[in-house]
Amino acid sequence: MARASLGFSPLPKLNLFHHQNQSYRLSLSLPSAVHVNTAATSSAAVAMPEDQPPPHSSLEIIGAGGARGSFLPALKTLTRPYNPFPLIGWNCHVETIFAAFFRSVPDVRLRRECLRTTDDGSVALDWVSDDDRSLPADSPLLILLPGLTGGSDDSYVRHMLIRARSKGWRVVVFNSRGCGESPVTTPQFYSASFLGDMREVVAHVGSRYPKANLYAVGWSLGANILVRYLGQESHACLLSGAVSLCNPFNLVIADEDFHKGFNNVYDRALARALCKIFKKHALLFEDIGGDYNILMAANAKTVRDFDEGLTRVSFGFKSVDDYYSNSSSSDSIKDVCRPLLCIQAANDPIAPNRGIPREDIKENPNCLLIVTPKGGHLGWVAGDQAPNGAPWTDPVVMDFLEHLERGESKPVSSSSNIQAAIAA
Repeated sequence: MARASLGFSPLPKLNLFHHQNQSYRLSLSLPSAVHVNTAATSSAAVAMPEDQPPPHSSLEIIGAGGARGSFLPALKTLTRPYNPFPLIGWNCHVETIFAAFFRSVPDVRLRRECLRTTDDGSVALDWVSDDDRSLPADSPLLILLPGLTGGSDDSYVRHMLIRARSKGWRVVVFNSRGCGESPVTTPQFYSASFLGDMREVVAHVGSRYPKANLYAVGWSLGANILVRYLGQESHACLLSGAVSLCNPFNLVIADEDFHKGFNNVYDRALARALCKIFKKHALLFEDIGGDYNILMAANAKTVRDFDEGLTRVSFGFKSVDDYYSNSSSSDSIKDVCRPLLCIQAANDPIAPNRGIPREDIKENPNCLLIVTPKGGHLGWVAGDQAPNGAPWTDPVVMDFLEHLERGESKPVSSSSNIQAAIAA
């Protein structure tokens, strides 16, 4: 787990997760409406079709000409202004906390599959019950990656699942080690740096449904892991497209901001959630030795403390700063070779606006960035379903994914990948 792997439900939540073929009752709901600032748009902007209005000026849109011309026409909700819900949307902390505790939570029956990894670890995959019988084998398949300590019972995950399923998509939630009651079977959790489980999950679901196109959506820490996976896999990536939401991108910057002002509330809450997971599996770390500081991890007051005592040692980093520096997905954007939509909120207290790799996104023809003026972290309380329904982002995400599934966009080789191919 990681300090700068900041993506989760910002405050600890009751685990209401039930297993195999039982109902899940969760809380989740928020609507949509966003604001676009075209000041930072690419100089290679492509003209929109005559019958398609341009994105609203309340939104910041960044992307190479190819990405803008290919993706923007499909994102029809962007032509409307981003209007945060009154009172709730005026403050990033109010919005973040409201979304975590007061969103509606759709009821969905899920079926759990525990996947044993090659290092004897375990992750939990939660599928929608009865999909095997009700959906064709070639239905597009969407993998959902929650944030730090998050899982199938998080409201933002549940809303995205419901929307995708209503469009005929097969959906699976990837609960990382220890999250969403996923079992921990080795003395190692997950982290912002570790991509092994992601590779195995994608390969597993791909082999199970070989006729389906695979896509993924990640939030916060899940988004950081997803973008790093896209960059490292590059042309070999098995996904046909992906969406990153509330990605901290630069974990060094995110760590700096996490210790400022009200953000300390999130830091302490996340640390408590991490400690809770750790203590449930503490016997795995008995007499482990080495550089581990088990006492510090078990009693961490901040995420940084937890990462110092456990995470950075577990994954072979010299220090916490070394871990954050080498686990940032901002360094992976230039190598992404699959269509990628990134959505951020300019006032996100956990994924800082200044950490967004705007220049690398602008130069990669496969990437498009949307920055809303408000939204908080995993909030986006705006749009038709505000304040208690789905986040404003959900229809944008689904429009993008369905556009890719229709085959209306093809990945383009980024300049760094072209140069690498020539050098080879």
